[in-house]
Amino acid sequence: MSGPSSAVSSAAPVDDPRALRQLFGHVPSGLVTVAAIGADGPVGVVVSSFTSVSLDPPLVSVNIGRSSSTLPVLRAASRWGLSVLAEDQGPVADRFRLPAAERFRDLDWITDSGGAVHVVGAVATLTTTPVNVIAAGDHDIAILALTDYTHPATAGQPLVFHRSRFHRLDRSSPKEILR
Repeated sequence: MSGPSSAVSSAAPVDDPRALRQLFGHVPSGLVTVAAIGADGPVGVVVSSFTSVSLDPPLVSVNIGRSSSTLPVLRAASRWGLSVLAEDQGPVADRFRLPAAERFRDLDWITDSGGAVHVVGAVATLTTTPVNVIAAGDHDIAILALTDYTHPATAGQPLVFHRSRFHRLDRSSPKEILR
């Protein structure tokens, strides 16, 4: 085991949003759509910030940019559908970069009686109810109670987002990480 290096680190300034985005992009994540039925039909965003929060009670969270025109519509909805995008759903993620009114055009989706919207073909879907929305910088953190979910045994692999690009998990030689 070696000790501290004598090399001096050159820290980047935290007030450079472009550099921060590049830094944050080094952490791979899944892509999840967050969607509900609004007054004019389905609305949704794609996030890379989905995470589990608690098993008891079952809670998850997502972060959504406060400047999102979709966020106020989601906040008014009583149920949100989350869809974990599959490795072949890069085009679906790209659709969510379009203006809000165009995101669901020609997209296969389903809704439940409570207004949660799920993307067909996702590796997992979660139906949630918002518990709390917390302001955090330029984003809101939504804490969501899980009411039900699907995760078919035949589900494929999730789409991975890393360094602003879509990736697939490497299944060619699974390796166990040393503990």
